[in-house]
Amino acid sequence: MKLETRSLFDDKGGYVDLGHPLLNRVAESFVKAAGIGAVQAVSREAYFTAVEGAGFDSGNGVPDVTGHKKRGMPHFRGETSQKSLEAIVKNTGKESLQWGMVAGMYSGLTYGLREARGAHDWKNSAVAGAITGAALALTSDCSSHEQIVQCAITGAAISTAANMLSGIF
Repeated sequence: MKLETRSLFDDKGGYVDLGHPLLNRVAESFVKAAGIGAVQAVSREAYFTAVEGAGFDSGNGVPDVTGHKKRGMPHFRGETSQKSLEAIVKNTGKESLQWGMVAGMYSGLTYGLREARGAHDWKNSAVAGAITGAALALTSDCSSHEQIVQCAITGAAISTAANMLSGIF
Protein backbone atom coordinates (compact mmCIF):
# COMPACT_ATOMS: atom_id res chain seq x y z
CA MET A 1 0.00 0.00 0.00
CA LYS A 2 1.47 3.31 -1.12
CA LEU A 3 0.74 6.43 0.88
CA GLU A 4 -0.14 9.34 -1.39
CA THR A 5 0.79 12.78 -0.16
CA ARG A 6 0.09 16.17 -1.62
CA SER A 7 1.85 19.37 -0.86
CA LEU A 8 1.17 22.96 -1.72
CA PHE A 9 3.27 22.50 -4.84
CA ASP A 10 2.52 19.23 -6.62
CA ASP A 11 4.54 17.49 -9.35
CA LYS A 12 3.49 20.00 -12.00
CA GLY A 13 4.56 23.01 -9.96
CA GLY A 14 1.04 24.33 -9.46
CA TYR A 15 -1.05 24.73 -6.37
CA VAL A 16 -4.52 24.81 -7.88
CA ASP A 17 -6.31 21.73 -9.16
CA LEU A 18 -9.62 22.54 -10.79
CA GLY A 19 -9.70 19.41 -12.89
CA HIS A 20 -8.51 20.83 -16.22
CA PRO A 21 -5.13 22.27 -17.21
CA LEU A 22 -6.71 25.37 -18.75
CA LEU A 23 -8.63 26.21 -15.59
CA ASN A 24 -5.55 25.51 -13.47
CA ARG A 25 -3.39 27.88 -15.54
CA VAL A 26 -5.96 30.66 -15.51
CA ALA A 27 -6.58 30.39 -11.75
CA GLU A 28 -2.88 30.22 -10.85
CA SER A 29 -2.01 33.16 -13.08
CA PHE A 30 -4.91 35.19 -11.70
CA VAL A 31 -3.95 34.56 -8.07
CA LYS A 32 -0.26 35.32 -8.60
CA ALA A 33 -0.83 38.50 -10.58
CA ALA A 34 -3.63 39.75 -8.30
CA GLY A 35 -1.22 39.54 -5.38
CA ILE A 36 1.38 41.50 -7.31
CA GLY A 37 -1.22 44.10 -8.26
CA ALA A 38 -2.24 44.54 -4.63
CA VAL A 39 1.34 44.98 -3.48
CA GLN A 40 1.98 47.46 -6.28
CA ALA A 41 -1.10 49.55 -5.43
CA VAL A 42 -0.33 49.67 -1.70
CA SER A 43 3.36 50.43 -2.21
CA ARG A 44 2.53 53.23 -4.65
CA GLU A 45 0.17 54.80 -2.14
CA ALA A 46 2.75 54.44 0.64
CA TYR A 47 5.28 56.22 -1.56
CA PHE A 48 2.94 59.12 -2.35
CA THR A 49 1.95 59.40 1.31
CA ALA A 50 5.61 59.56 2.36
CA VAL A 51 6.47 62.11 -0.33
CA GLU A 52 3.46 64.22 0.54
CA GLY A 53 4.16 64.00 4.26
CA ALA A 54 7.74 65.16 3.72
CA GLY A 55 6.53 68.10 1.65
CA PHE A 56 8.35 67.01 -1.51
CA ASP A 57 7.02 67.15 -5.01
CA SER A 58 7.28 63.62 -6.43
CA GLY A 59 8.82 64.90 -9.64
CA ASN A 60 12.08 66.60 -8.70
CA GLY A 61 12.70 66.23 -4.94
CA VAL A 62 12.22 69.96 -4.26
CA PRO A 63 9.88 70.91 -1.40
CA ASP A 64 6.45 71.97 -2.60
CA VAL A 65 5.95 75.48 -1.19
CA THR A 66 2.78 76.22 -3.11
CA GLY A 67 0.65 74.02 -0.87
CA HIS A 68 -0.63 72.22 -3.98
CA LYS A 69 -0.85 68.52 -3.05
CA LYS A 70 -0.62 65.74 -5.59
CA ARG A 71 -2.18 62.36 -4.95
CA GLY A 72 -1.19 59.00 -6.38
CA MET A 73 -4.78 57.82 -6.28
CA PRO A 74 -7.30 60.34 -7.54
CA HIS A 75 -10.13 59.02 -5.33
CA PHE A 76 -8.52 60.37 -2.15
CA ARG A 77 -9.77 63.69 -0.98
CA GLY A 78 -8.26 63.67 2.52
CA GLU A 79 -11.55 64.22 4.36
CA THR A 80 -11.06 61.50 6.97
CA SER A 81 -8.74 58.60 7.51
CA GLN A 82 -11.73 56.24 7.23
CA LYS A 83 -12.52 57.50 3.74
CA SER A 84 -8.84 57.32 2.78
CA LEU A 85 -8.66 53.74 4.00
CA GLU A 86 -11.79 52.88 2.04
CA ALA A 87 -10.25 54.46 -1.06
CA ILE A 88 -7.02 52.48 -0.59
CA VAL A 89 -8.95 49.22 -0.22
CA LYS A 90 -11.16 50.00 -3.22
CA ASN A 91 -8.24 50.97 -5.46
CA THR A 92 -6.16 47.98 -4.32
CA GLY A 93 -9.05 45.64 -5.09
CA LYS A 94 -9.58 47.18 -8.51
CA GLU A 95 -5.90 46.93 -9.42
CA SER A 96 -5.70 43.38 -8.11
CA LEU A 97 -8.62 42.37 -10.30
CA GLN A 98 -7.11 44.11 -13.33
CA TRP A 99 -3.71 42.45 -12.89
CA GLY A 100 -5.34 39.08 -12.24
CA MET A 101 -7.67 39.41 -15.21
CA VAL A 102 -4.80 40.27 -17.53
CA ALA A 103 -2.60 37.39 -16.36
CA GLY A 104 -5.41 34.83 -16.30
CA MET A 105 -6.76 35.86 -19.67
CA TYR A 106 -3.32 35.89 -21.32
CA SER A 107 -2.37 32.54 -19.82
CA GLY A 108 -5.66 30.94 -20.83
CA LEU A 109 -5.48 32.33 -24.36
CA THR A 110 -1.91 31.16 -24.94
CA TYR A 111 -2.81 27.71 -23.61
CA GLY A 112 -5.91 27.48 -25.79
CA LEU A 113 -4.10 28.70 -28.89
CA ARG A 114 -1.27 26.26 -28.30
CA GLU A 115 -3.73 23.39 -27.98
CA ALA A 116 -5.71 24.50 -31.06
CA ARG A 117 -2.71 25.17 -33.31
CA GLY A 118 -0.38 22.54 -31.89
CA ALA A 119 2.45 25.05 -31.55
CA HIS A 120 3.61 27.69 -29.10
CA ASP A 121 5.14 30.52 -31.08
CA TRP A 122 5.12 34.28 -31.44
CA LYS A 123 1.80 34.18 -33.30
CA ASN A 124 -0.01 32.78 -30.26
CA SER A 125 1.65 35.41 -28.08
CA ALA A 126 0.68 38.23 -30.44
CA VAL A 127 -2.98 37.20 -30.62
CA ALA A 128 -3.24 36.60 -26.87
CA GLY A 129 -1.48 39.90 -26.13
CA ALA A 130 -3.75 41.86 -28.45
CA ILE A 131 -6.95 40.40 -27.00
CA THR A 132 -5.71 40.87 -23.46
CA GLY A 133 -4.59 44.45 -24.15
CA ALA A 134 -8.00 45.31 -25.58
CA ALA A 135 -9.73 43.76 -22.57
CA LEU A 136 -7.51 45.75 -20.21
CA ALA A 137 -8.41 48.97 -22.03
CA LEU A 138 -12.09 48.18 -21.55
CA THR A 139 -11.61 48.12 -17.76
CA SER A 140 -10.65 51.80 -17.63
CA ASP A 141 -13.25 54.36 -16.65
CA CYS A 142 -13.38 56.09 -20.02
CA SER A 143 -12.08 53.93 -22.83
CA SER A 144 -12.10 55.25 -26.36
CA HIS A 145 -11.73 53.37 -29.61
CA GLU A 146 -8.18 54.73 -29.98
CA GLN A 147 -7.21 53.64 -26.47
CA ILE A 148 -8.53 50.11 -27.08
CA VAL A 149 -6.58 49.80 -30.34
CA GLN A 150 -3.45 51.24 -28.74
CA CYS A 151 -3.64 48.79 -25.82
CA ALA A 152 -4.22 45.88 -28.20
CA ILE A 153 -1.17 46.81 -30.27
CA THR A 154 0.92 47.36 -27.14
CA GLY A 155 -0.17 44.03 -25.67
CA ALA A 156 0.66 42.22 -28.90
CA ALA A 157 4.05 43.89 -29.16
CA ILE A 158 5.05 43.25 -25.55
CA SER A 159 3.94 39.62 -25.53
CA THR A 160 5.56 38.92 -28.89
CA ALA A 161 8.83 40.49 -27.74
CA ALA A 162 8.71 38.48 -24.52
CA ASN A 163 8.14 35.29 -26.50
CA MET A 164 11.01 36.05 -28.87
CA LEU A 165 13.38 37.00 -26.05
CA SER A 166 12.53 33.95 -23.95
CA GLY A 167 14.53 31.82 -26.39
CA ILE A 168 17.55 34.09 -26.11
CA PHE A 169 17.82 34.44 -22.35
